[in-house]
Amino acid sequence: MKRLRHAVAIAVPAVLAVGAAAAAAVFATAHRVVTPSVRRNDTHILSVDTGAQTIELDRTLDTELPGRYGLFTTGSYGYVKLGAVLGADAGKVRRKLLTQIEPGTQVDRDAAFSGWYYVTPGELHLPWESVLIGSPAGPCPAWFFPGSSDTWAIQVHGRGTTRSECLRAVPVFHGLGLPTLVVSYRNDGEAPRSRGGSYALGASEWRDVDAAISYALRHGARRVVLMGWSMGGALVLQTAVTSGNRDRIAGLVLDSPVVDWRTVLRFQAREEGLREPLPALAMSALENTFTARLSGAEEAIRFDRLDMVARAAELDAPILILHSEDDGFVPADASHALAAARPDLVTMPPFAVARHTKLWNYDQNGWTAAITDWMAARGLAPAAS
Repeated sequence: MKRLRHAVAIAVPAVLAVGAAAAAAVFATAHRVVTPSVRRNDTHILSVDTGAQTIELDRTLDTELPGRYGLFTTGSYGYVKLGAVLGADAGKVRRKLLTQIEPGTQVDRDAAFSGWYYVTPGELHLPWESVLIGSPAGPCPAWFFPGSSDTWAIQVHGRGTTRSECLRAVPVFHGLGLPTLVVSYRNDGEAPRSRGGSYALGASEWRDVDAAISYALRHGARRVVLMGWSMGGALVLQTAVTSGNRDRIAGLVLDSPVVDWRTVLRFQAREEGLREPLPALAMSALENTFTARLSGAEEAIRFDRLDMVARAAELDAPILILHSEDDGFVPADASHALAAARPDLVTMPPFAVARHTKLWNYDQNGWTAAITDWMAARGLAPAAS
């Protein structure tokens, strides 16, 4: 109790000293960091040609990307698949529709561009089943895709998304013979909600990933490869240094990963026009138990513990990092720093242009080859003939 009073005596004046309005902004910023996010519309549907099966969108750095993507919409269709860019000018881009839209269909203006592409496991046309993984948070739904190997892949999705984000990688692991678990974790909208319902940025969610490893080991796996997408990368890295099963982790595959939260949050604050010291104060608020709870977190978040560049010496499994230099949401700086800190463990092939978690969409062949070659070189899958 004495320590708590001392912490409050230090933390609260530090935040409130900047003024009441600024303190409110600090807590609001900290609250956004730990609050599970919902998908935000980021483009507009300008027109749909049901005869040519084309669609026009606002031109953005994402909507102009070559490749195959998805579009969350409202109206008669909740989600449509997009193909090649057919034309563009300064304000709009026209793309091929890969989902048939019938004449007279209502498609509302607001939309969200996505790299998911696949939404349900049935779209992969592979054997699969739904399973429940018992974790400290409760039963977490997962999709299981069987395979012949005793090395399993366990995939972990990112912030504000669901398991569907991971489906793009299932055919790659399936082709290598690896059974694959695509898992959920606390507060992601599918797994159980924790007491406060907030993110811990990997500090507690890793336990749900660890439960998935235990599930795999009970069901025939001898070792596992963990794959994390975006914030899922942070969860996977925490699992790799904290899990009691870490000796069974044969490798990590990280797509657009969060390697150091401070780097990410500062970048995102700048993108939103928030200037220092606001981001630093928000992170400081989350590091103190009392002010963290005022911000909506369940417990204090120790950013030093989540900095995997600083903790690079603790890693012992080989790591493949797939990160676009033009990510636009999670900068690649910390990924490069981790690769520089552990060149003995980290492989980081160059990718550019692809944007955040859209490397498969932009360069499916290069992305797939990077994974399969890395897996084969480390004896995690059969070598290509």
